[in-house]
Amino acid sequence: RLAITTLSANLRSIVQMRVYSVDQLSYEEFVRSIPSPTTMAIVHLDPLKGSAIIEIDPNIAFAIIDRSFGGGGIGKNYNRELTDIENSVIESILVNLLANMREAWGQVVSIRPRLHQLETNPQFAQVVPPTEMALLVTLETRVNDTEGMINLCLPYITIEPIASRLSAQHWYSLSRKNEYSESMSSIRNEIKNVQVGMKAIIGNTEVNVREVLKLKVGDYIQIPHAPANAPIQLCVGDQPKFLATPGRVGKRIALHIVKQTGDIDDDVLGELAIEE
Repeated sequence: RLAITTLSANLRSIVQMRVYSVDQLSYEEFVRSIPSPTTMAIVHLDPLKGSAIIEIDPNIAFAIIDRSFGGGGIGKNYNRELTDIENSVIESILVNLLANMREAWGQVVSIRPRLHQLETNPQFAQVVPPTEMALLVTLETRVNDTEGMINLCLPYITIEPIASRLSAQHWYSLSRKNEYSESMSSIRNEIKNVQVGMKAIIGNTEVNVREVLKLKVGDYIQIPHAPANAPIQLCVGDQPKFLATPGRVGKRIALHIVKQTGDIDDDVLGELAIEE
């Protein structure tokens, strides 16, 4: 998807790409399957060991070159190597594609892809022993009316340290984890805007029903063991959290918090938000 966007922008033309196949084969089989001459980019994937290969079908390579120089993007079936100028054009395109590769692999590993060199003869691009197993991703590519393949060859020695992160189970768990984190972050943001009730408790005492029935305006209720200047309890919802002393701020009655007696955590606030 990123490659389509980059190529379309660079060539100012319609480019279509799709994953045609993903195969496991030996590096020798890969080398034998591609034409000569062709365009092969040897790419270092620091900090991973070894190198990867990006092979561009000659039809697609010449279509890109033709379009870059103002042509219609017609891939001519030339059986020749690229000139120095044509190599420069392909290199600039590859550098942009490698930036896409870095972004696409970001969820798996932080890599720094860099173009090492271009080769036209597959026999000169022996980045691993011939019997080494490799992963071959073939992208069916279309530039205007020209069709061809772009191959990405990843030797197993290169992806071995991160092979466990490429499993479907890992991607599923990673996706669920991201969804959960986004959901919790959204909930926390919503909770922060909820109005939560606070109340100050001057003291506690017990009275019987007969005394309650006799209460009238002007009566006093005694609070045992509570000096007049003792701090009062301040609750967030029903949870005691602070000790405070009464006072004034300007003309308004206020409470001055003098001590924290409990923790305010997300779970408590979440329960209070649901009650509200």
